[in-house]
Amino acid sequence: MARPTTNSTASAGLAARRNALPGRLSPGMACDTAFRIIARRHLGAVLAQHEGTCRGDPEALHQIRIALTHLRTAIRFFSQMVDDGLRPQVWTELKWLNSQLGMVRDLDVAIDRVIAESGGELDVIAELQHWDEKRAESHRLLARALQSARYRRLVEHTSAWIESGPWSTRRNKEAARLRRCSLADHATAQLAEWETTLLKKARKLRKLDVGKRHKLRLLNKRLTYSVESLEDLFANDSLIEQRSILKQLRKAQKSLGRLNDDARGQTLAASLNEAVPEAGIRFLDRKREKKLLRTATKAYRKLDKAKRFRSSDLAPNAEPED
Repeated sequence: MARPTTNSTASAGLAARRNALPGRLSPGMACDTAFRIIARRHLGAVLAQHEGTCRGDPEALHQIRIALTHLRTAIRFFSQMVDDGLRPQVWTELKWLNSQLGMVRDLDVAIDRVIAESGGELDVIAELQHWDEKRAESHRLLARALQSARYRRLVEHTSAWIESGPWSTRRNKEAARLRRCSLADHATAQLAEWETTLLKKARKLRKLDVGKRHKLRLLNKRLTYSVESLEDLFANDSLIEQRSILKQLRKAQKSLGRLNDDARGQTLAASLNEAVPEAGIRFLDRKREKKLLRTATKAYRKLDKAKRFRSSDLAPNAEPED
């Protein structure tokens, strides 16, 4: 009989532990329970895309990166509660995995851009060959990382930390208070804080350089993914408002993401300069940049006029499912 892989074993373990928890979040739920539910969902999603990513499926790669970002966002969302001696190690390994995935994903996006603008031109076809070679090399390195002992340890240690890390048993009063705090109270405060920070920085969007614009994009993504993870909490009446907020966040995210893709494309193209001297020009489009900045700015203005997150937005009678 074939020996089960670490990936399948970890998936089975996650499923067994997940069955012992409520299926949905509820406002009165303690934060420690809520963190486990959210973190396990996203770690499970990472594992679900592992095989496809190893095979080189671009969509699986995209989805595993989204799941990983969701997981990292959940750790940030509950950062005070889960701040223990193991968290830096867990965070470092998740960051390592993200970097392994990021290079191939950036190349996928750049190649799609080149193809979209090629029009079948022979010089562009020759350029694509260089991009494809770089992508194939990067994917070989990624597949090796995903099949490594380091990746297997990452999955095992992260899963164990979510379940029973030192954060879950610390005995001091503040640690106990953070674990017992209702999800509604914590979520309302955290979402409001992140939204205020995002909108403050977004007011200077047109003046931001590439690096600071990238940081704004990460703040946007952090808030977007947190609202998505907490969808169980929103009552029917406030669900419309929540979706309106998400709509503006996603519009801004899309525009900032394309601007970031262009910046990454220029960086990647620089590595092709010897073979394809003009490769970087494709990612320099001032008209496109202005349009994307306009779209993001408009989205932030609408978001600024929307109602802030309030505890009354959360379903008062929602109960976790068995």
